[in-house]
Amino acid sequence: MKKFSKEFNGYNKQEVTNLLNDVIRQLEKDLENIKKQQDEIRSLKLELVHQQSLVKSLNFSLEQSQKVGDHIRFMAKEEANEIIQEAKNNASRIVNDALIRNEKIELKTMNAEKNLRILKRKLHQIVEQQLEIVEEIETLEIEE
Repeated sequence: MKKFSKEFNGYNKQEVTNLLNDVIRQLEKDLENIKKQQDEIRSLKLELVHQQSLVKSLNFSLEQSQKVGDHIRFMAKEEANEIIQEAKNNASRIVNDALIRNEKIELKTMNAEKNLRILKRKLHQIVEQQLEIVEEIETLEIEE
């Protein structure tokens, strides 16, 4: 604390005046700093509100993106299941078609084998008949 020199009617007026001027200047500086700080606080509060708004917007966008991503994954799984089911159906149809063709081929093969046996028997009969004719001709030639 500053001490003043004493004069006839109290303290030294010049010293008191100087101190008061110093105090006033300091108060004016402090008030100016306070005003600057209040302005900065207002600016920071506005920036905070703006940043909070951006955070809300980003959170909303993130939620929407997650929903869209989940929907895309769901749709992809559904499509994959449909493709797999279609492939299974096509595979079953192809296998059934192959089995039917195989049965037809087996039937044709059995018919061909049966016809071949019949043809062999008939050829055998014809050859036997021809041999009998040849033998008969030989017997006729010998008897003459």
